[in-house]
Amino acid sequence: MSSRIVVFGAGGRAGRRAVAEAVARGHQVTAVVRNPSSYPDLAGAGVSVVPGDVTDAESVAAVSAGHDAAISAAGRMDMDSSEFYVGAAHALLDGLARAGVGRLVLIGIGSVLETAPGVAVHDAPGFPEEARAFSLGHSAELDVLRAAETDIDWLVIAPPPVMLDDEAPRTGRYRTGGGQVMADGAPSFSYADLAVALIDEIETPKHRRSIMAVAG
Repeated sequence: MSSRIVVFGAGGRAGRRAVAEAVARGHQVTAVVRNPSSYPDLAGAGVSVVPGDVTDAESVAAVSAGHDAAISAAGRMDMDSSEFYVGAAHALLDGLARAGVGRLVLIGIGSVLETAPGVAVHDAPGFPEEARAFSLGHSAELDVLRAAETDIDWLVIAPPPVMLDDEAPRTGRYRTGGGQVMADGAPSFSYADLAVALIDEIETPKHRRSIMAVAG
């Protein structure tokens, strides 16, 4: 059945793949970016491109009205990671609730996954400090989601803690886990298959109010 899906951060690599996967399956997509004129190639059959701010609840509510589900692939490198991801989490929960959108799937980051109970990848000795600061923003976002008293059915999908492959073709295959690194998986994972996992969880939700690791 066709759904209306709003995708925040639709201009990035993960966002573009999510939009493409959703449209290929017959869904109607609203692609939300800060400046639509910077993404003239996003618009097309099944895709409407609109301006929006994922950290502003009123903006989230306005662009999400009339949709069945939301995806957040948004990120900012020009501001503090924790400030951005915490602000986005609050705005999404508030704005989507106002708009009556019940399902939210967010793209996480593999470095928040655990290598041992209570020990994240970003806690490893020698983990680059700049990368750790960025990863801690994702952890703070997850804390907000877990603590929220909300009816929003949210899920964070975390790919492996490696650079994702933007060139590899879609296979449609992936494995799922919990909040731990899936160390026995393939050495790489593609944005295309991450998008498959995202849209699968929109069409047929199997994981709820948690973080879900994916791997090849």
